Amino acid sequence: MSDDGQFGLSVIAFVGSVFSPYYALARRVGTADPDNYCALNVALYHRKHKRWCMTERGRKHTSRDSNRFSIGPSEVHWDGTSLNIRVNEVSAPIPYKVAGHIRIEPFQLFNFSTPIDLQSKHRWGPIAPSGRVEVSFDDPHQKWIGTAYLDSNEGDEPIENGFHSWDWSRSLMANGDTAVLYDMRYKKDSNNTLSLLFNRQGGVETFEPPMRNELPLTAWRVSRGLRSSTAVEISEQLEDTPFYQRAIMKSELLGERVTSFHESLSISRLVSPVVRAMLPWRMPRRF
Repeated sequence: MSDDGQFGLSVIAFVGSVFSPYYALARRVGTADPDNYCALNVALYHRKHKRWCMTERGRKHTSRDSNRFSIGPSEVHWDGTSLNIRVNEVSAPIPYKVAGHIRIEPFQLFNFSTPIDLQSKHRWGPIAPSGRVEVSFDDPHQKWIGTAYLDSNEGDEPIENGFHSWDWSRSLMANGDTAVLYDMRYKKDSNNTLSLLFNRQGGVETFEPPMRNELPLTAWRVSRGLRSSTAVEISEQLEDTPFYQRAIMKSELLGERVTSFHESLSISRLVSPVVRAMLPWRMPRRF
């Protein structure tokens, strides 16, 4: 988010895109190479305009090593102190140009990872729970600085094998700590909650999560909730899709009034044939 609250962005670099209908089809008919299903998802948020792109590319259009990940004309590069993202994409289904540069400078790097499923086949962990971001885009034109967060998910199987749905939120506390809440619901009617606090000195501690507040369904009827000591305010709806929502929430956590990035994923919706048939309109593929 920008310091003035007017801009926001989300960027996800995929190797073996979990949302890809092409990858799902390849897994059904045989062994699928995750490096053949890569994408850079970029979402830019502003009250007057938004941009969203996620073009999937096959192996011949990608390359990666320990410092660099190239996906078609876009690239993610670690220079030793910051993460640099060069974006050169086109939105879909309406083809708007999305081009610019993002630089993320972490306050503290973490080597933290934890299982999020019952069989430890899926893992998550922040790489940099807090930091600064500098954004400069030509298309659409915007230039701003603000707060940043960087994490990683990985899995040894498709997410639909273990999960039914989840809610995730990230909140920046007044002292610079970052609080993360991860509410996971599994396929066998069980659930688990991670509630972790990451400080700027590299420490990690757990805290007692507050009660879960069930929130109104989205326009696409996706269910969602957020743990808070008080009632939750949906400040801005950023994404509303048939299987996924992202919003900015205002709530209370650890005795503070906080603003949170909040995401909900309905995996049962994601894997439905109707949704999978819709996805290529938003997620074109370059072979």
